[in-house]
Amino acid sequence: MAFKTFLFVSLVSAAILAAPVAEAQPGLLGGLQGLIRIQGTLFCTADGNMGANGTATPVFPNALVQLQCGGNVVSTSTTNGSGMFSILLDPLNYILSSVLSDCNLKVDTPLISCNSSLPAVGGLLSPLRFIGNTTLGALLSVANIIPAGFRFVPSH
Repeated sequence: MAFKTFLFVSLVSAAILAAPVAEAQPGLLGGLQGLIRIQGTLFCTADGNMGANGTATPVFPNALVQLQCGGNVVSTSTTNGSGMFSILLDPLNYILSSVLSDCNLKVDTPLISCNSSLPAVGGLLSPLRFIGNTTLGALLSVANIIPAGFRFVPSH
């Protein structure tokens, strides 16, 4: 009888100790499944978008791109030599629907720095657009977001 009691107490103790681990794992996996990536290319035009020349449109290198949510800068990226930027958000701190509705991309780097005929003051602003998920392996999914279209803001 003592053995059965010992076995019962051991099993209950093991179940109690294992419960927090089992609960933590889905949260961790859920976080991994929900990465959010914002990326795009910034062009050296009056509105930051690809011009009528298509692929012949010059890009805007070394521009600071800020992700602003609720008026606060939450992440930044600098465009590379090809005008490309990428921002990866921690899925534990951001919900996709909130990012899409409450956040914008902002570029304060003066446009004159990539083309002397463009304005010296003002910047660019773009809402965000979800374009789908990319699945990477069995556990990782990335929500892909791009600029919905930059527009010039004379002073902001």
